[in-house]
This record gives sequence, C-alpha cells and structure tokens, in this order.
Amino acid sequence: MNAVRLPRPIVNQLLQLAQKSPDEEICGLISRDSRGFRNCYPVPNQAGDRKRFFALDPKAQIDAMRAMRERGEELAAIFHSHPDSPPLPSLADVEQHEYPAVLYLIISLGTKGVLEMRGFHIHNRTIEEVPIALQEGPVR
Repeated sequence: MNAVRLPRPIVNQLLQLAQKSPDEEICGLISRDSRGFRNCYPVPNQAGDRKRFFALDPKAQIDAMRAMRERGEELAAIFHSHPDSPPLPSLADVEQHEYPAVLYLIISLGTKGVLEMRGFHIHNRTIEEVPIALQEGPVR
C-alpha cells in the first residue's frame, strides 16, 4: 500500500494537541480537498473516561463537518491519542469505527518516551495499517 502523505504542519498540530493534554485522549477530524489534506479540526472528547476512550462531541463534530463543506473539503481522517498505550486500534476503536473509507490516525505519548503516530483503515473489524510519510512545506 502506498504511503499517505500528511503535511508537516498538520502532523505538528496533532502532536502539539496530544502534548497539551497528556492525560486525556484528544480527538478530531482532518479534511481534504482535490489538492490533498487541508485542515485539522480538533473536537472535544466527551467520553466519560477520557484517559482510556474518546467520543467526539456531537455538536462540535457537526460544526466541523459544516465548516469542511463550506470550504469545499471532505472528511479524510479521524484522529485520537493514546496517553499511555501504543498507537494501535483498541477493541473499542475497532467496534466504534463507522467510516471505513476514512483514515484512522492514532497518536501515542507514552510508549517509548517518544511521540509516535500510525495510520489505519478499519473495515468490518479488519485493521490494515497505512504507512504515513511527511509532506514537507506548507499545506497547499
């Protein structure tokens, strides 16, 4: 499978969001248009146990989707972090994933003392890792 090329500014934003909330899973959406990945839309995590789970705030998710539509963008990826576990989909992640065509990004903070991010496609409980490559320069 070909690597997905994520713009460095979006990757940096994701890592900074995760570092700002090291004890809770952060989450949100990433958009794309005809030129590739465009914008990161952080969405508040409304899960009861935010250290181990994430649930996108419904109103903020709708607002983000509306903003994408108004900008001519579409949903490309859903991201969240794992504060103290590897960047691999959990059973809850697999069971709750509802967008099989969308990239699933997981950021890990606590496995090797190094920030790590991995991408996946999840469809019918099948997990396929997607290589990620950094695209240098600004989001075009």
